[in-house]
This record gives sequence, structure tokens and C-alpha cells, in this order.
Amino acid sequence: MALLASLVGLVLVGALFPAVAHAQSPGVQATGLHISNGRLVEGNGNDFVMRGVNAAHTWYPGRTEQSLADIKALGANSVRVVLADGHRWAANSASDVADVIAQCKANRLICVLEVHDTTGYGEDSAAGTLDQAADYWIGLKDVLAGQENYIVINIGNEPWGNTSPDGWTAPTIAAVKKLRGAGLQHTIMVDAPNWGQDWQGVMRANAKSVYDADTTGNLIFSIHMYSVFDTAQEITDYLNAYVGAKLPLLIGEFGGPADQYGDPDEDTMMATAQQLKLGYLAWSWSGNTDPILDLAVNFDPKQLSSWGQRVFNGANGIARTAKEATVFGGGSGDTQAPTAPGTPTASAVTSTSVTLTWPAATDDVGVTGYDVVRVGSGDETRVATSTTNTATVSGLTAATAYTFAVYAHDAAGNRSTRSATVNVTTDKAPTTACSVGYRVVGEWPGGFQGEIKIGNPGTAAINGWKLGFAFADGQTVSNMWGGTAAQSGGTVTVTPASYTTTIPAGGSVTVGFIASKGSTNTAPTAFTLNGSTCKVS
Repeated sequence: MALLASLVGLVLVGALFPAVAHAQSPGVQATGLHISNGRLVEGNGNDFVMRGVNAAHTWYPGRTEQSLADIKALGANSVRVVLADGHRWAANSASDVADVIAQCKANRLICVLEVHDTTGYGEDSAAGTLDQAADYWIGLKDVLAGQENYIVINIGNEPWGNTSPDGWTAPTIAAVKKLRGAGLQHTIMVDAPNWGQDWQGVMRANAKSVYDADTTGNLIFSIHMYSVFDTAQEITDYLNAYVGAKLPLLIGEFGGPADQYGDPDEDTMMATAQQLKLGYLAWSWSGNTDPILDLAVNFDPKQLSSWGQRVFNGANGIARTAKEATVFGGGSGDTQAPTAPGTPTASAVTSTSVTLTWPAATDDVGVTGYDVVRVGSGDETRVATSTTNTATVSGLTAATAYTFAVYAHDAAGNRSTRSATVNVTTDKAPTTACSVGYRVVGEWPGGFQGEIKIGNPGTAAINGWKLGFAFADGQTVSNMWGGTAAQSGGTVTVTPASYTTTIPAGGSVTVGFIASKGSTNTAPTAFTLNGSTCKVS
């Protein structure tokens, strides 16, 4: 992540630097992933356009295996994995990196391996250099050998933060030559200077010199589009300059709250990348800032932030534009998309769910799955996936109108056009019979432990619930188990944990909590469950 991305407006790169000359791929042609005529292609010559995210393996190593599976399930074809070579964090070992590569391959993701230690701060002596990063990669030569079809080596993250105009070119060339001299033939990715944002135009002005210095012609440039790129014109000018010069480029990082780094236009970035067939890798699945997940440490792929929804499910998002690398499909080179599924029909409509069924799509190789999307406000949100021609969509709001449609996809990642839509209105919420028992388990100066027992005296199970009540004396919940509390003033709303979602007929569930209090601690006197008043026992 560009740690000083808030330094905005130093130079608008779109207007001050001349276009670079047309570049040809010099020297020996690499095998595996490689550059051809200014584009990233696979070993079989098929274009490969990266659509994925950054994943912080260095910061959350124990989460990587599940994160990669979740990233793939949401439609990505690539992932940029944050590693360390020991200059700022503990180095990732050869066995660790081998495991990351194996996990990427198991999840059918092209893997960009990246050293995150090379950002320069001037006074920060702990920051590494590209030369030191090159030594790290050379030390992993045995692990990287034979993986040219599956990985890209991103030498280092955002080198030389506040560089002079010539402070990036020579060290970058030296690092690339060092890797080639050691026998590494992989595609090499090079980040722009100025915290990846190239606000002085150094990379744009010197990209051809760096590219020509690589005797394999197997090098791709990475721009991190944050606060320097505030307008659609700046975005399109920068990206078009490389495409016009036949210089390979992708957006290696972008994203985050609009008010944090000026007002970067991520939708234009994705749309322009799609138009120009350029790759993009969004920041970040679970990084230090701007996570795609709502809760970075929760790692729940169902809790995408608003940014996560845009990057995966937006009009030019990952789920709608990514195609899987053909190397994972046996090198078949399948480029034909399935036909559109038939119009879905709705059944088993309840207040919170609906089952959709549709006539199956066809494909020259074979349909492998379907994506169900909710359509509205000119956008789409994926709400279910299925390997058959039926799916149940849950978590809906009672008495609400929804529009759904379906896409089909095949093993190569080809996606059909969208089916016709179906409109569904969920049922009204049923009246819920309930009882609540509230007690204080223990008390101490300034705080207490409480317990709430929610009973279901009815004859049918309650699947999914929301409990509401209010404190009268300023009590504030700080921790809860068995559920999750949201509090505004004295009003508290509790939703269930995974193991308390269902309250069986004639049964109950219990949630406990820790809360602060003042001199008094009056118990709540009224509770509602799913909007219905409960009996207090």
C-alpha cells in the first residue's frame, strides 16, 4: 500500500511527460507467462488479463489458504501476495513461499509474488532496496524454478518514495539484470517510484529504457493509482500512453475510501482497464488499510465492504471480467463462452429467502457453474453460486421487491451473457412468539456481566433473528458471545452468532456480554424479536 498516498497533486503526470516510443520485445523469448507485443500472454500465446486483489500473507500468514480459496470463489484469476525479505518484517522462508505457490495453483490463481520491504522513507534505514530484494529472489531460485507458467516476480513494492528523476531507472535496470544473470526467466513486475504513483512521471518517461535493458523482453510495469489520479482524464491519459507505446502495464494497486486519498475514480480505472485489456489488482483483501472485507481480521467473504462489492461485482468488476488462465484448464485455449441461461423462475418464497430455477445453459466444452446476481440501480451484486440450475438466495428482507438474473461459466473462466430477469417480492415477516430472560451474572465497580436467554415457545424453529432492547442508565456493551451487539445510545440490537442462528421449537439460545455501567444498573424491561414483542420472564 502506498504509505504516503495522501501527498497529492505534486505533478499531474498526464500532461507533462512526452509519450514513449514504440517498444519491441528484444532478445530471447521466455517460456511460460511472458510479454508479447506489449501484452502479458500465457505460454500458449493466449492473452492473460489479471483480475484480482492483493493479499497480505506477511501480516496474516495463517489465513492465506482460506483467503485464496475465498478470493477465487468470488471470481478472481490472480492474486498479488505480500511477502517480506526481512528488512522490515521477518523474511518469508523458501518453504513458506513454496507453500504459497502451491496454494495459488490449487486455487487456480496466477500468483504475483511481491517483496513489500522496499518503500523508501529517506530517514528509514530499515527499508530495503531493490538490489537487496533481488538477492532475496535469487535465494529462492530453487523454489521459483519451473513455476514460470504460474507466477510473476514483483521485485519490490513502491521503491524510492520521494525519488529524484533519475533515482529509479538505474537501480531498476540493475535489479532486473541481476535476476536475469542468475537465470530467472519469469515475468518480472516493476513498480513505479513515488510510492508507486509516478507523480513525477519518472517511470512513464524512462519505461522504454528499462524495458529494453531486459534481454528477455519479459517485463511488465505496475502503476499504483491513488491520489495522483483524481480525474478520469488523468487515468485514461496515463494508461493509454503505455498501450500506445506497446509497453506492458497493469494497475498493481488501487482502491479505498474516496475521502482518504483525495477522490480517486476507481470505477474509471476498472472501466478503462477493461477497455484497454489491462490487468488490475485491487488493494486489499485484508491489508493494513482499505480492506475489501468489512472486518479485516474477520476474513468473512460474505462481509464485503462497499469497496469490495464494487471491485468484485461492479459493472467492470472481477466477477464480470475475469477469465481463468488456460494453464489451469489443461492448456485447452477455450475462449467460447456458454450460452445465456434461460429465464429463472421463483419458488419457495419466504420472508427471508427464495429458490430460483432456470433452464440450463450450453457450452462447447461444458458449463461448470452459475452465478446468481441481484440487479438494481444499474449495478449487480452476486448473491449465490451453484453447480446446478437451481439456487436458494437467503438473507433477504421481508416484504421487499428484488430482481434476479443468472450467468453461466465454464472451466476456462468464460462467462455467458446475462439471463433475462425475474422479479420477486418476499413475504411479510411472520409474527414471532418469544420469551426473554435477562439476568446480571456478576457486577463490579464500573461494569457487569449479563446474560440473555431467548426462548421460542412456538411449534416451528426460528431461523435467523434480531433482538432489540434498551438500557436506561447508560450501560454500554463492550463484548458479547453467542451474538453480535450494535448499540446506538441506549438502544441495543443483537444478531446471532453462527451457532445461535436457529432457535428450535420449544427451545432457547443464550447470549452473554460484558458492559460498562454507572452507579445504577436497571435491567431492560422490554424486548423484541424480529419486530415482535417478547414476554419477559
